[in-house]
Amino acid sequence: MIFRGVVLFILSILLGACTKKSGSEVGSLSAEALVSRGQAVYVSNCISCHNIDPKKDGAIGPAVWGSSLELLDARILRAAYPPGYKAKRDSVQMPALVHLGKETPALHAYLNQ
Repeated sequence: MIFRGVVLFILSILLGACTKKSGSEVGSLSAEALVSRGQAVYVSNCISCHNIDPKKDGAIGPAVWGSSLELLDARILRAAYPPGYKAKRDSVQMPALVHLGKETPALHAYLNQ
């Protein structure tokens, strides 16, 4: 099981590197390609705090499965929460990750498949 996870992790990174598109091209990806790109972005940028399985809590960050696009935009671009959102944890450790701003549609597709 661990070996399978490692293989999937490596394949995700390789796939992300081989299919790298600019943020403006994200909108032109098929639904399947958008999910795959979102997985590669998640594995490359999020699992250091969130669990490799986005349905489970990570060591620092909570489970993010099913996150809305509004929440992803707020957390990634501004390190904030949308108005009226009740945070799962009372921490403010996540920094803004503005370099991922154009990737939120792909992350949303992956986390809501």
